Amino acid sequence: MTPSPDPLHIQRAQTVYRILEAVYGIPEWRNPLPPLDELVSTILSQNTNDRNRDLAYQRLRERFPTWEAVRDAPTAEVIEAIRPAGLANQKGARLQEVLRQITAERGSLDLSFLQELPADEARQWLLRFKGVGVKTAAIVLLFSLNKPAFPVDTHVHRVSGRIGLRPPQMSAEDAHEYLARVFTPEQYAAGHLNLIRLGREVCHARKPDCPRCPLRAVCAYVRQEDGGRASTEQTAP
Repeated sequence: MTPSPDPLHIQRAQTVYRILEAVYGIPEWRNPLPPLDELVSTILSQNTNDRNRDLAYQRLRERFPTWEAVRDAPTAEVIEAIRPAGLANQKGARLQEVLRQITAERGSLDLSFLQELPADEARQWLLRFKGVGVKTAAIVLLFSLNKPAFPVDTHVHRVSGRIGLRPPQMSAEDAHEYLARVFTPEQYAAGHLNLIRLGREVCHARKPDCPRCPLRAVCAYVRQEDGGRASTEQTAP
């Protein structure tokens, strides 16, 4: 069970949100897609970057006129179309299986019914498919269905841990629910996108560029690093 949020994390999240909004503004998600399209795009995005995801998605749409055609095509043709996204053998077979399961359950490839479900029910429905994890479901919920969810990708997980918005050892899966409690629903989209931007441009995985980080004054990682240097200087001969 995900623990209740620490009041310090809630307070810090609000400060972080305001600072990043002042620096980056309110970002906009790329053109919103219908839920099935967003689901396919997000499956393609796994373990790759946005450019490769978009290229694979574009090739898929150019080669197959409908999602039914993707579902029924020879798997090798789907794999070839999405190759730029990486892990094409795995993603191609997985994508077709998801499309077949949706058809078997719903009678058609139409996910508009999810709009009528409460967010938790829609989330649980999406999570039943192999290859659809909490991040994929959260992206579909937030950006396609306009339902409350806080997606946590590798950047958000890393940055939120360094800043001190969640318990340090918390998994990315648990961080979805935890961060959804420290931010408000109105902050989910911009908060998610601005944390990603910070992770890509400043808070790098191997060597964060702390001197130019707009969150330096409130970052737990910076305070820890500064404290370590101060301790070393005090004990030095």
